[in-house]
Parts: sequence; structure tokens; C-alpha cells
Amino acid sequence: MSMVIRPPSAALLSTSTAPVANLSLCPKRTRNGATVRSRAASSSISTQPQPQPQPQQHKKQKGPDTHTPKAEGITPRSQDFNAWYLDIIAAAELADYGPVRGTMVIRPYGYAIWEFIQAYLDPIFKETGHSNMYFPQFIPYSFIEKEASHVEGFSPELALVTIGGGKELEEKLVVRPTSETIVNHMFTQWVHSYRDLPLMINQWANVTRWEMRTKPFVRTLEFLWQEGHTAHATEEEAEKEALQMIEVYHKFACEQAAMPVIVGRKSRAETFAGALRTYTIEAMMGDCKALQAGTSHNLGQNFSRVFGTQFTDENGQRQYVWQTSWAVSTRMVGGIIMTHGDDTGLMLPPRMAPIQVVIIPIWKKADEKGVILEVASNLEKILKAASIRVKLDESDLKTAGWKFNFWEMKGVPLRIEVGPRDVLNKSVVVSRRDMPGKDGKDFGISMDPSFLVVYIRDKLEEVQSALLARATAFRDSNIVNVESYEELKAAISEGKWARGPWAASDFEESKVKEETGATIRCFPFDQPPGNKACLMTGKPADEIAIFAKSY
Repeated sequence: MSMVIRPPSAALLSTSTAPVANLSLCPKRTRNGATVRSRAASSSISTQPQPQPQPQQHKKQKGPDTHTPKAEGITPRSQDFNAWYLDIIAAAELADYGPVRGTMVIRPYGYAIWEFIQAYLDPIFKETGHSNMYFPQFIPYSFIEKEASHVEGFSPELALVTIGGGKELEEKLVVRPTSETIVNHMFTQWVHSYRDLPLMINQWANVTRWEMRTKPFVRTLEFLWQEGHTAHATEEEAEKEALQMIEVYHKFACEQAAMPVIVGRKSRAETFAGALRTYTIEAMMGDCKALQAGTSHNLGQNFSRVFGTQFTDENGQRQYVWQTSWAVSTRMVGGIIMTHGDDTGLMLPPRMAPIQVVIIPIWKKADEKGVILEVASNLEKILKAASIRVKLDESDLKTAGWKFNFWEMKGVPLRIEVGPRDVLNKSVVVSRRDMPGKDGKDFGISMDPSFLVVYIRDKLEEVQSALLARATAFRDSNIVNVESYEELKAAISEGKWARGPWAASDFEESKVKEETGATIRCFPFDQPPGNKACLMTGKPADEIAIFAKSY
């Protein structure tokens, strides 16, 4: 089937006529797994390939390469955080630009990180009673229109299919931006009795949102995610489910990604379109901007009432189901990069690293090469047998110094060095990525398999814990407690997060955003005791909120 996909114009959102080129953007709400910042613009959108900046390529040289990856021009993080981020993605071969504006090609090293996210979450989803399935990518536009706040929140970034098989379609099709509508359509056919509940499913899929300002992994026209959807007999069950799943994301972020997120509830203005409540995990990036790393929504009965998703309860009465949805996406990969990376490049938590240990054999004389490679290969086999992800770099086209810098840039947590003296002493040198210089080096580590395996495992856990502790200290040192609006503005102007009591209106929340560029990231679950006064109005406040600029 041939088809034409275009972003919608204002006219398309209310009629069935053929699409026009101009796309008018309206303010948007926060949705599953991605914070879409409000912006108003008018732009001519083309689906033809657009020129993109090309990542730098290492030049092939004859003989040993003495140039290091650093010489290839990675922008210092402190100089230009955005340029640094893009340089790292290109140099570490995480992703590349797709031929269509706003798309990316996830390369094997980057996709491997996404696979670790899948490998951790998927078994937990199943253990908590969810089953994987798949819904169509194309959704009738009439489905999106049924829930008023849902269509308002998503309209500016929908991609619509208007032509199929060379003919104009009778009804426009939406390329999946999220699946609440089509899920409800199917739930209505599957749920009849209380015995059919709870119904709990998950899908791993791609979604399309026609973003104007894109950033690899963080915000792209198409991205990968998982989205869970559940239906329950009672509001209490739905609320328990929404809270359970945000805690799953919280645990993953802290224990696997070493990202010390803050868990909390979104404000009304930032709640997912069509939900009663949205719960979120918020992470601080290396430039102090917030990243919404995952969300879980209590949808109430909003969608079930629109779609007529009902069941007969134990008393024979017809009731609407209570629902949830929750998601994390490939923006988590971007979060890991921006949380831990430094001027050298990536710094991957061992539990998320495609390569946990790299072995670098070092020789100067030709007659040393054979025995050193043999020993290094044996070390590789020992670590692989212990289920440690290890890479032996035996190339003789690059110098040892080049290899050191290259694998540091790729974020490999540990490096094992094997030279002639190490072979004689039956020991190795081990270096930590997170501790540059001599402080991160251990000399004379025995090659004995029983010792080496335990040592490497312990060292990987040390690195994992150290990255979480470092990120936590950085976050905490950049959150300012405020008691007035002036203090809030001062904190935001300094690039900090502001934490203070809040009981003001949606209008006053929008004023903060307009005047400072910051939004309420969440009302943290962890609330301090005692009486509080709203920083904006002075009225009694039950909760503190966290304000920050965000991605």
C-alpha cells in the first residue's frame, strides 16, 4: 500500500478535506514518557529528506594511529552542553540522523542500551500480571476525537495518513502517538463481566509525534517505548496499579541506570491529556535541566465512558472500568548520557553497559605479541564464562593510548591492561572509567580466575554505586529551598531547581512558566512535615513543589 503521511493543519483537525502544507503549533500538554514544551509557531513541513549535520568520522590511517578520539573534537561539556551531547552520540556511535527531518537511526551500541532497559522491565511486567501484545500503528482519527482533552493535547503533533493505495481515504488515519484510544476500542470488545478484570497488557512499540525541535533520544519524530494499559473494577485498584508502576520505573532508574530520580505527582496543568492524575520520575541532567524519565497515569473512567467500556459487576449492575497507562521510552538512553557523561565522553553504569570490561594488550616488540594476545584471550574467556560482558581489543592498527581514550569515550566501566611485565608477574592493571588517572588504577591484580572474577564483579558494583552517589550529590547540591516567588526566580535564573510550598492556581503556575521558563516538575511523594505557606500567595500550602526548566 502506498500512502501519504502528513502532519495536520488546523483545517485538517476539524474537516476531512485534503491536507495542506502549513502546520500551526499550539501549546501542548505533558504525556507518556516525554515532556513536550509549549511553543507556538507556523512552519512549512516537508516529508522529503532534509540536510542534517553529519557526525565526525575517524580517518583511516596507514600504520598505528597515534591520534586519540579526544583530538576528533568533542566539545567540552561545560562549554556547550548541547553540542557536547550531540558529539558524544556521534563519536560513541549511539545513533545517527535519519534521512527524514527529526528522525534518528539507533546504532547497535545505542540499541544495546535500550535492550538492557527492555531486559530489566519486561520480566517485571510479566511478574506483576501483565501480558505483552501489539496494537496497530494506524488509528482512526475519529478515535482521537472522542476524548476532548486528549485530542486537544495531541492535535499539534499528529501525523495523519490521508492517501492509501493511490486513493484518498474515507477517514484520516493517525500514526500512533499513544494507544489509549485504540486500546479502549478493543477493551470494549473483550471486557464484559467482572470476571474479565483486571485486564493488564503491555506493548513494546514505536510512536510518532511531529516534533519541531528535535534532539536524539530525547525528542524525535519517531521513538521507541513500552506502554502499559490496564482496566480495573474499582478506582482503588487503578490507583494502586498506577503507583505500583511508577515505583517500578523509580527502582529501575536508581538501581540500573544510577539516575537518582524524584518521584511525585504532576500538577493539573502538566497531567496527561485525559487522565485524573499523572505520576512521574524526574531526573536532573548534567546541565541541571529536568528530564521526565517515565510516567504512570490514573485515567479514571474518562476513556471508558467515551468508548463505552463497561462490565457487569457481581450485583448484575453495569459499570465503567477504571484504567491506567504508563510508559518509558528511548529518552531514558538520553537521560543516562546526560546524567553521567563527562568531557571524555560516555560514562555508562555497569548494569547498562553493552561492554563492561575492555581488555587492552600492550606490546612493543614483535616477539611479545603472540604470548600477550594468548594471555589476553584467555582472560576474555574467563570473564565471558562468568557472564561479564567483555571485549578484547586486539587490533594492531591503533596504539594502546588511542585505545584507552576510545573505550573511555565509549563509557566502558573497566579497562584491563596486559603487557609483557604483567604476563611475567601473572597479574594485570585495572582502570576505572569513573576515576581518571592513578586514583582509578589498581596494579598487580592476580590473573587467577577465582580471584579475578570476584575482583571484577566487586569493582563493577563499586562503579555502579559511585555513579549513583555522584549523581545524587550533584542533584542535591543544585536544588534550592525557596519561600517566595522572588527566591524562586533567583534560583531558576542561576540554573537551579527550586523547591517550595505551592497552593496557587493554574493561572499563577502559567505565570511562573511565562516569566522564568520553569514548570512544576512534580509534587514529590516525599513531603516535609510542618505548616507551610504558598510561596506565591502566602496561603496555607499542604505540599511543596519542585520547579525547573526541562527538556
